[in-house]
Amino acid sequence: MTASMVWPGVNAALNATSGALLMAGWWAIRRQRPALHMACMGGALAVSLAFLTSYILYHAQVGSVRFPGIGWIRPVYFTLLVSHTILAVVIVPLAARTVWLALRRQFAAHVGIARWTLPLWLYVSVSGIVVYWLLYRSPWGVT
Repeated sequence: MTASMVWPGVNAALNATSGALLMAGWWAIRRQRPALHMACMGGALAVSLAFLTSYILYHAQVGSVRFPGIGWIRPVYFTLLVSHTILAVVIVPLAARTVWLALRRQFAAHVGIARWTLPLWLYVSVSGIVVYWLLYRSPWGVT
């Protein structure tokens, strides 16, 4: 198995790890464990940055990968892909602002923006895994 065949799975695993850390961080702050919350959210940020680096390196190597599915699954895939891509771009400054506010100890503003950041970031993480599955593992995907 070549590296170009392994890389998408690594990227999906990074997305899954980020999503799990986001949920753990949400759980921690709900239980008033701010140190654990900060560790989980810092981990989610680090894993997401590792994903972004890995994703860029992979696509620099292999280029774009076409979805071969036909029929009803094609518009489903592209609707998911478009929403995932747009929100992946949106989440970068949103997450950066959320982290910045926390580091500046501006917790009221942090909480206000985090109410948007968390669900959007989770959507990007989970939809990235679904895009991976549809493109590389599903019966409609790349063979």
